[in-house]
Parts: sequence; structure tokens; C-alpha cells
Amino acid sequence: MHGIHSRPASTTRPVPKGRPDHFWEDLVASDVIHTAGMTITDAHLVQWAGLTGDLVSLHLDETYAATTPFGQRIAHGPLTLSLGLGLMTQTGYFSNVVAWLGLDEVRAVAPVFIGDTIRVIATVDMARETKKPAQGIWKINYSVLKQDDSTVMTFSSSFIIKRK
Repeated sequence: MHGIHSRPASTTRPVPKGRPDHFWEDLVASDVIHTAGMTITDAHLVQWAGLTGDLVSLHLDETYAATTPFGQRIAHGPLTLSLGLGLMTQTGYFSNVVAWLGLDEVRAVAPVFIGDTIRVIATVDMARETKKPAQGIWKINYSVLKQDDSTVMTFSSSFIIKRK
């Protein structure tokens, strides 16, 4: 047919636009990944509370929160952790995750306030082969920072990743 072009069938799955297709071999121990930032809003706190049922006054009640040592509402710790994981996902390094193995050493070291912008600096602590030649494991140490470069949370997370 004139004017209609077709592409040959591909045996590989498409990669979302703007997101690299990384595999286990693409990171080694001591590699560092920087994420984009995200500014925390009232909507984050309210939606997280509704989604999880975590309806604690420190996160939702301005009058109560003003009486605490923080003097204002703060983000839920698990919200900060989840956003840190999500910001890392946006880097494209997790397009070939086989399984998430879990979290370790989670520490909330400073509050996150509405209006703070958080980002992640992550360091590959370990990249090792497994018994299965088609996959490897990454252990990544996360530091969640806010706009003044102070650390608000640290944790590590491990993943099984496809190999090339």
C-alpha cells in the first residue's frame, strides 16, 4: 500500500520513551545515582493518609501540629520512603526488576515539611551475580535529602535485576 509503512516485528519489549533500558551490568558497587526532586504538598499528606489510613494528627491537623516540637505538620515517614523509591524508579534503572527483595536500616533523621523539596542520592553498595545466569542482585543505599542538602532519611533496598 502506498504511503503506509510498517515496522518489522520486534522480539524485545518496548522501552518507555525517555527511560533507558538498564540491566544488572549497568551498575557496579560504588556507582552513584542522583534523582530529580519533588516538592511535598498538602495533597501528598492528605492523599497518603487516605490511601493508607494513617490519619495521625501530626500530619493532618495544623492546630495540633503547631503544639509539637516541629511547630507544623510533617510528612509521614513511610510517605518520604515511598517517594524516595519512586524518585529512583524515574531514573530508569529499574526497568528490568525481576523482584524487590526488601528494605533494611530505615532511619528517619529529620522531618519533611510541606514545601520541602526532596531528592535521592543513591549509592550501589553491592552488585553480585546469582546462581541464575539471567539475573543479578543490587543492594542500593539511599539518602533522601531536602533542598538545603540535609539528610532526612536513609535506607537500603535490594533488587533482583535481569542481566543482558
